[in-house]
Amino acid sequence: MTEQIQKTIEIENTRQSKELFGELDANVKKLEEAFSVQISNRDQSIEIVGEEEAVRKAEIVLENLKMALERQKHIELRDVEYSIDLVNEGIEDSITELLDDVIVYTEMGRPLRPKTLGQKRYLDAIRRNDIVFGIGPAGTGKTYIAMANAVKAFKNKEVNRIILTRPAVEAGESLGFLPGDLQMKVDPYLRPLYDALFEIMGHETFNKYMEKGMIEVAPLAYMRGRTLDNSYVILDEAQNTTNEQMKMFLTRLGYGSKAIITGDITQIDLPRGKQSGLKSVLKILKGVKGIEIVRLGRTDIVRHPLVQRIIDAYEKADREKEEKEKKKKPAVIEEKKEND
Repeated sequence: MTEQIQKTIEIENTRQSKELFGELDANVKKLEEAFSVQISNRDQSIEIVGEEEAVRKAEIVLENLKMALERQKHIELRDVEYSIDLVNEGIEDSITELLDDVIVYTEMGRPLRPKTLGQKRYLDAIRRNDIVFGIGPAGTGKTYIAMANAVKAFKNKEVNRIILTRPAVEAGESLGFLPGDLQMKVDPYLRPLYDALFEIMGHETFNKYMEKGMIEVAPLAYMRGRTLDNSYVILDEAQNTTNEQMKMFLTRLGYGSKAIITGDITQIDLPRGKQSGLKSVLKILKGVKGIEIVRLGRTDIVRHPLVQRIIDAYEKADREKEEKEKKKKPAVIEEKKEND
């Protein structure tokens, strides 16, 4: 039997202990399961028992979570799971790198940070370049991080206004049958953008800047014919743009402006036969100086853990479908040869 060792981590108070252990000890149970260790609470300390390497890893995670609690009030199970992944990959130093990078504080004083290394890479790309493409599945924080950075730039007077836009593809020809004026008709498609800004800025601040025209949330069609100077422009759901729309949007950019384009090329809602402008532009602009393309993956998903599993299941189904189609093709070619 491998020799067991014991390690003690000092804790400051009951609140810190409660947060580290999590609701119904969920955080500790996750650590025990991941590293095959036993973790218990001992007055003003936490005791870890297990094999030497496993105890070392559990200690690193707990120490980093302690540091996180110095910067934020609450630890989520997702923070624990991601810390475990980083330690297992041997890149535990990156945990503190994430904790130290605050993008902006919300109206309620909550710090907004990148929660994964992919998100950190995306944020760094936004800081370096005037045009950035954030590509990835739902829940990877593509739009939210872009929004937070836009608010920061606006507060720091780096830009004069924030413009958020997305194509209202789902509306199609049925748009005319909806009640109200054009803005009321497209509002449902822009709602996710409003919600994110409400959370970051607060309703009152958001409404004040909206009234002054310093924040604009509009469908992509509103961008035609304009030059956007000194603006932070975010195009969301870009996979639903056509080639013409994407070219139109990118050529709106004026002096002192930055454009962030986000999308998920696996979720294209365009009518059959229409090519996605996002898919095309990723090939056309690859390697162009001042433009960076960042791809986020399943490990960057910060929603419910089931979202990762759902995306994995869909990806598996897509791979199986592609393999079946590849197997069918030789048979079709063979059949054509015989007919010739």
